[in-house]
Amino acid sequence: MSITAAMVKELRDKTGAGMMDCKKALAETGGDMEAAVDWLRAKGIAKADKKSGRTAAEGLIAVASDANSAVVVEVNSETDFVARNDAFQDLARSIASVALSTDGSVEALGEKTMPSSGKSVTETVKDAVAHIGENMNLRRSAKLSVDAGVVSTYVHNAVADGLGKLGVIVAVKSTGNADAVASIGRQVAMHIAATNPLALTSADVDATIADRERSVFAEQARESGKPDNIIEKMVEGRMRKFFEEVALMSQAFVMNPDQTVGEAVKAAEAEAGAPVEIAGFVRFQLGEGIEKEESDFAAEVAAAAKG
Repeated sequence: MSITAAMVKELRDKTGAGMMDCKKALAETGGDMEAAVDWLRAKGIAKADKKSGRTAAEGLIAVASDANSAVVVEVNSETDFVARNDAFQDLARSIASVALSTDGSVEALGEKTMPSSGKSVTETVKDAVAHIGENMNLRRSAKLSVDAGVVSTYVHNAVADGLGKLGVIVAVKSTGNADAVASIGRQVAMHIAATNPLALTSADVDATIADRERSVFAEQARESGKPDNIIEKMVEGRMRKFFEEVALMSQAFVMNPDQTVGEAVKAAEAEAGAPVEIAGFVRFQLGEGIEKEESDFAAEVAAAAKG
């Protein structure tokens, strides 16, 4: 029988498999939709490695936490369609949970055993590639811990509990009231999601970045034709403003722009009843740094149908 584009799309919607794989499955099973689903499942593992060349820039950021630590991981897929799949969301959530028992490195996480499969995280992801039909990968992970205090988490525009496209974890050291410490931690996490600071303090800003900014400011100042001593003061003033804008503790707090983040944290000590210190943060935004391939879905369907 003739395999139509609509049939191919229906099978893709059911399985998440690639368009050409769906067309072949339908051809092999005489257009029987359920048999084609089974065919894809049976052939999936053999095809898993072939998916690895395709760009996986969609997916999910997942966060998980326990009493004194939190993790954030990025699990990528090729399409947002798969990222909305319950099976993929369960996978990302489970990987984040497992990450809590590691040092936070992606290498250690990849070798850790997944309770659901009895296999390593790396092998479990590979099996999911075969089952769902798209390239996927565990791209990165990070962990923060404190001896006393909390590690607050925040997921912006969460698609499910602990899952979204932007996640932040913030380590807050304090022996004070746990609720008060958690409250300021979450507010700071939301601030970080909005502003994307480069570092905790100006001293922590990467020297290469700071030197590059200083060179740009110096060149701009020289164009003014002013004397060198004035140029030096102009550059120092611009560098102070640069550090205020990119270092977390000196940024204007989004919850109250009349305060810096550092001042807001200090003010929180009254309610906490003890000193409060932001010890570190990690911010993951889905796909940052990945060069995405543009695709025309309608053209892909038509090409698959003509085949």
